[in-house]
Amino acid sequence: MRSRYSAHVLGLVNYVVATYHPSCEAEQHREAIADSVNSEWLGLEVLNSDIAESGEGFVEFKAYYRDGKDEYCLQERSRFLREEHNGQLQWFYIDGEYPQQQEQDVEPEAKPAPAVSDKVGRNDPCPCGSGKKFKKCCG
Repeated sequence: MRSRYSAHVLGLVNYVVATYHPSCEAEQHREAIADSVNSEWLGLEVLNSDIAESGEGFVEFKAYYRDGKDEYCLQERSRFLREEHNGQLQWFYIDGEYPQQQEQDVEPEAKPAPAVSDKVGRNDPCPCGSGKKFKKCCG
């Protein structure tokens, strides 16, 4: 997960595409992936990670980025599979769940959640729309 985030920060589209699981056919989505990679990434917060009995890996994170003058927080629970590739085991990204957007029934690309702001108090509702207090969410 951290390597994929670092690739976003460094603009390494080829690396991001290569770390998708082959079943995702990421090459067909290269342009959309490049648009995402070319955002201004501000920080990564890993909230949780675990490996299920099935061998799938999960990483929940918040990634902060800027689009124009606005800052956003993308929260996702990513699913990975570890498979052999070129004689070595490698983790491949499969898909992700977007907990905040799912609660609002909004597509994750349609309305990114605003990131933290200096004007939000710790006990105020989080501006990302999760319904939680700022201090328990993006704060």
